[in-house]
Amino acid sequence: MKRTGRALTMPGCGTAACALLLLFGLRALAVCPHACSCTRTHRVVDCSSRGLSQLPEGLQHNIRSLNLSRNRLQDLDGLLGHFAHLRTLDISHNQLPRMPSRLPRALWEILASGNRLRSLEKNDTAYQWNLRALDLSANGLERVVFINNTLPDLRLLNLSHNKFWTVPTNMPSNLETVDLSHNFLVQILPGSLDRLPRLSRFYLHGNRFSSVGEPAFGRLDGLRLITLDDNPWACEDEENMTGLLAWTHQTSARVLGCPCHTHHVCGEARPGSTGAWRYASYTQRPLGAGNRQAGRLPLEAVTSGGWSSLGQPDDNDTSNFSLPANHLLFGGGFSTAGTSTTSTTPRSRKANKAKTGGVRGTNLGLRTCAPHALLLNVLLATVVYSVL
Repeated sequence: MKRTGRALTMPGCGTAACALLLLFGLRALAVCPHACSCTRTHRVVDCSSRGLSQLPEGLQHNIRSLNLSRNRLQDLDGLLGHFAHLRTLDISHNQLPRMPSRLPRALWEILASGNRLRSLEKNDTAYQWNLRALDLSANGLERVVFINNTLPDLRLLNLSHNKFWTVPTNMPSNLETVDLSHNFLVQILPGSLDRLPRLSRFYLHGNRFSSVGEPAFGRLDGLRLITLDDNPWACEDEENMTGLLAWTHQTSARVLGCPCHTHHVCGEARPGSTGAWRYASYTQRPLGAGNRQAGRLPLEAVTSGGWSSLGQPDDNDTSNFSLPANHLLFGGGFSTAGTSTTSTTPRSRKANKAKTGGVRGTNLGLRTCAPHALLLNVLLATVVYSVL
């Protein structure tokens, strides 16, 4: 090869032929590992469900998305840091006992559900300045430690199906969706939720709450949806339940799974023309693989069992609630029909039916009256009117 004037030529090679040779030579360097499948540019790599016990060789340094899910990986410490352009990392359903160390700082999305994680230490996420979504569901997590003022871009945090007893403290302040469903939660420590002004979706169903202090949710000014279904609420303890019940009927958020009430929806709920309780529709596509395009981050909502790209709810839409195909979203506790269902056990329903007045009777009015009670009110009104 020699330089002639401004052109770079090779002996016995025309300009067009050399260009083709260089092009094919560069393409030859971009080799997809034989255990994986890649896009044409080799920057989106899928190595899922290949029985891998170690990181495959031959990955390009400029890959943007790497799927290592459903393998037998046990240790990735220090093996991913040089992928400086990596945005999406899926290491879910492996055998990892801890979060890999020295992860790329360009990451937007980490999916690590279904591993053997027991804790999340402060250094595991201390340098993830660009992270927007973190899925740690279905592990054995008992505690997570976040440093104040870290993870400034984190919007979605999925900690469902773990072993938490209390709501984690110091959660990143810009979170919009938090899923803590299906844990062992029994309390919310004072101040735990005071620094979450943007939190709009909060999933707490499937836990062990018997009561929650009155000011627990009072500082969540941006809240639009909260789930409280499938918790053993101590409805007979009116002193501790009054504050929560009052909040559920004063908040502008939609409350799914109203504690101690036969109706399943409160907050902004209102009866439809057929008597069925309805609320603004959250139309969702099915969760799971195929719903998340490689390299694109779902920023609208996180739910138990997968990530979903959801549209913003229309406050003027009173159509029926539509559940996604993946029933893990609400742990099977919510009806897919327009009529709401109740998760109250027969024993608790009997106790509530026997109770008159108290907390239940003071806040609900005609909104939760049984049909015969409503008919009685109409008859009384008719009698009074005829007398007058």
